[in-house]
Amino acid sequence: MTLDPVHFDGIAQLARRIDHGADERDRRAFAETVWAEFLDPLVDDGRTILEPIDERHRRHVDCEDVALCDRPFASEHGLDAGTINPTTFKNGLVIDIAQAAMAATPSDLDLHRSRTTVMTVHSNDETMTVDETWGKFDEGYSRSRAVKIPPLPRFAEGVVHALALYLAESKHALENADAVDDLLVLDGPIYPRGLLRWADQHPDLADFLLEDPRPTTVLENYVRLVERFVERDVPLVGFVKNPATRVITRTLKQKRNVDVATPWNDDSALFTRLLERGEYVDDIDGQRWERDTEALTYTNWFRSRGGVDRPLSVEGDALGVERDLSLEAYEVTFFVVYDPRDDLIYRIEAPYAFTRAPERRRAVTMQVLQDIAVAHGPPTIVEKADELARISRSEKASLRETLETQFDTSQDRTYDDHRWEEEH
Repeated sequence: MTLDPVHFDGIAQLARRIDHGADERDRRAFAETVWAEFLDPLVDDGRTILEPIDERHRRHVDCEDVALCDRPFASEHGLDAGTINPTTFKNGLVIDIAQAAMAATPSDLDLHRSRTTVMTVHSNDETMTVDETWGKFDEGYSRSRAVKIPPLPRFAEGVVHALALYLAESKHALENADAVDDLLVLDGPIYPRGLLRWADQHPDLADFLLEDPRPTTVLENYVRLVERFVERDVPLVGFVKNPATRVITRTLKQKRNVDVATPWNDDSALFTRLLERGEYVDDIDGQRWERDTEALTYTNWFRSRGGVDRPLSVEGDALGVERDLSLEAYEVTFFVVYDPRDDLIYRIEAPYAFTRAPERRRAVTMQVLQDIAVAHGPPTIVEKADELARISRSEKASLRETLETQFDTSQDRTYDDHRWEEEH
């Protein structure tokens, strides 16, 4: 059923009971204060956790103009991984399956055919065994592996999902690194953020990171990937569609000398206020903000050593993974792009090894800006990799049915599972 108009109005009237705090003009002004006074550098307990690589700046570029510019990189490759999502079965198994794929432009059909598939399996039954050797299928174009996860009942679904996703992505990237000539764009961050975040969530997960070799092996794949691309002098970047970092906002809330309460939930909300261009115009109800939608706006590059970026910084231990280059080469650097056409923020990451040189930094920046302007969103190469790696709803259902037959069991379903299927 849909809401009757009277019910809709009744719900909408609840908004009148809420005083949303500071005026929007005040919030924009506070964002400017943060930009001017706190980000060059951002310090927390005496540690520099964020600082500009060069001068701090905000710039804009007309969408049509940048779309017509010469491309700094003649070809691009994109990488993504998709999963069926964690599935629990009545025999106690919790399983996720991920497949990674790489896209190229110009197209490379053999490369597009290749896949890396990983199945992660969790069970509280200690007698359950898994053959964890890598195998090949599809006439040798693709690789596959099953991995057993130790008993972690409270976090089973999250662990099987993260390890399947990151192991498939990192292994596929390493296996196909030499196919990349000019630029590789990962769909997501350059390091496995979900895995690195475990250490802050719960002691059980922190112990898992320290005691089990699997998470370290996954992170090591990403470290070796950076080293491979540095050796080949081919830049590697990550395109984060939904950045959710809170390093800046969390640090500001802890500072006693900040007079105004930080109003943003995460760093993306802050950067949106900093990068959104427009003006207040007169309206029948007073004044309203009118956004300029003609230009992309973006920041300078920053070096990040806070939050989940700390393990790969000069101050971090990379979970014990040996790093062969100078430690600063692995540090996460990023810049932020705001697309006013959709009111969306994107975060572009790269290891410092590829952004320390101004010429390379400018080339990567302009390539990404052009990609966004042309695609009206994430770069086409990222969407192409996403399409190759994605496992459709019907395919997920078929795979789960196959697993039910293989294990002589059935999926442990809830009413929500049934309702979701009925609605779709």
